[in-house]
Amino acid sequence: MTEINTSEIVIQTESDSVPVFGYELIREILLPNILGKETSAILYWAGKDLARKFPLQSMNEIIDFFQKAGWGHLTILNEAKNELEVELTSILTSEGSKKKDTSTFQLEAGFLAQQIEFQKDVIAECYEHPKKRAKKIIFTIKWDRKDPVD
Repeated sequence: MTEINTSEIVIQTESDSVPVFGYELIREILLPNILGKETSAILYWAGKDLARKFPLQSMNEIIDFFQKAGWGHLTILNEAKNELEVELTSILTSEGSKKKDTSTFQLEAGFLAQQIEFQKDVIAECYEHPKKRAKKIIFTIKWDRKDPVD
C-alpha cells in the first residue's frame, strides 16, 4: 500500500477550486446511480479505506485534512471516555443538497472512524446525525477500550 502524506497535496487557488455543483453531481447523483441502495455502506467503507491511505496523528490533523479536502469545517463538540462528538459545517451542509432526503456523509463518517481507530488503537465506529434545520452534520464516534485493533 502506498502512503500519501497530506503535505504532498497541492493546495488549490480559488481559481482552481471545484464548484459545489460539480461536487454535488458526483456525490448526489452519479455515485448513488452507480452504487444503488448500497451507497451509504460503500461510502462508509470507502472513507475507511481513504483514511488508511492518509493516516493522521491527531484530531488537529483530521480537522486540517477536512479543510484541505473541501469537506468542510470540523469542530469538536464533546469528548468523553469512549466517545467523541464532532460537528461538520460546509457549503454542502449550509446550502443543502437538492436531494436532502438522500444526502449522506458516510464517506466522512468512515474516514473519521478509521482515523480514531488509528489514534486510539481500538475498533471505532462513527454515526452520522444530520441536523437539517441547523444546516450541519453531527458525527458520533464510539469505541471500546476492551476491543483493541489486532
